[in-house]
Amino acid sequence: MKLMIASDLHGSAACTRRLMEAYTREQPDKLLLLGDILYHGPRNDLPEEYAPKLVIAMLNPLKEKILCVHGNCDAEVDQMVLDFPITAESLSLDLDGRTLVAVHGHHPVPALSAGDVLVSGHTHVPLCEQCEGVWYLNPGSVSIPKENSPHSYMVYEAGTFLWKTLNGEEYRRHTL
Repeated sequence: MKLMIASDLHGSAACTRRLMEAYTREQPDKLLLLGDILYHGPRNDLPEEYAPKLVIAMLNPLKEKILCVHGNCDAEVDQMVLDFPITAESLSLDLDGRTLVAVHGHHPVPALSAGDVLVSGHTHVPLCEQCEGVWYLNPGSVSIPKENSPHSYMVYEAGTFLWKTLNGEEYRRHTL
């Protein structure tokens, strides 16, 4: 399975457009969104071309391909306009014999076991580290990256995670 993982779009039509271009290039089986889809939140500046209605129009046609978890900036009303579920606090996937757990990152993490992989957003900072046998990964932010990180997403395929800029340039790689 080829999985594209992105987080923290925050209603940026410009960055979501670039993500959709990357989606077309990557041709993943599924797009996993780690929350904060439409609203920028009270602590963030307005992202480039803040236009949630345009983001909705770009994402809804992919409803059969999107998996999503709820972010701290996602509201109940967002589910009324998005055609794919966004209310799950977490979800689990079988990833070539390993368990991948997806969360946004603002709630306590579900129980994990050695060998599991946790992907989360929320911090807007790319991450790849292991603690007690669990891999913790963050794709960074599509629209409002922090700590001088690029606008980015991740791709998983055949045991390897790749961190890429929205232009498709790989800048980090991790093989399980």
